[in-house]
Amino acid sequence: MSRRPAAGSLTIWLGLALVVVLADQLTKTLIIGWFHPGEVRPVSSFFNLVRVHNAGAAFSFLAGAAGWQRWFFVALGLAASAFIVWMIRAHPEQRLFCFAVSMIMGGALGNVVDRLLHGHVVDFLQLRFAFLEPLFAGGYFPSFNLADSAITMGAVGLVVDELLRVRRSR
Repeated sequence: MSRRPAAGSLTIWLGLALVVVLADQLTKTLIIGWFHPGEVRPVSSFFNLVRVHNAGAAFSFLAGAAGWQRWFFVALGLAASAFIVWMIRAHPEQRLFCFAVSMIMGGALGNVVDRLLHGHVVDFLQLRFAFLEPLFAGGYFPSFNLADSAITMGAVGLVVDELLRVRRSR
């Protein structure tokens, strides 16, 4: 007999994704209101607040394409979110897994909202480390936002979840 998830478990994970989307959109709205495109405000020797528009994906992948990438990334974000909802419903007892994919969904949808509203994603966090100079001009890691951070946290959560699952199976 299979155990059905509690009715509220999906709601909790969707709520987490919604919190990510709202926090992401709030911070981007503040940046748009306080910064001009391209403006940089140093916070410390290794951290700046900036306003950068990214028409592509991670590391500006496809940013120079003719515009079709906007709709491609919107469709990809929506499809990934639908798949994530299905996975949460299929594995409600796996809390770390559900947390991780909810963070990924929230980040993906935060960037989908940007693409729909602006035609690009607003990035505003910029890190600089000297050891990155061989990889990135001036040692500046590509700018990112809270949605990107949530996606990264979710990816790390998935790796940890899998490592724990393998360890438990031994």
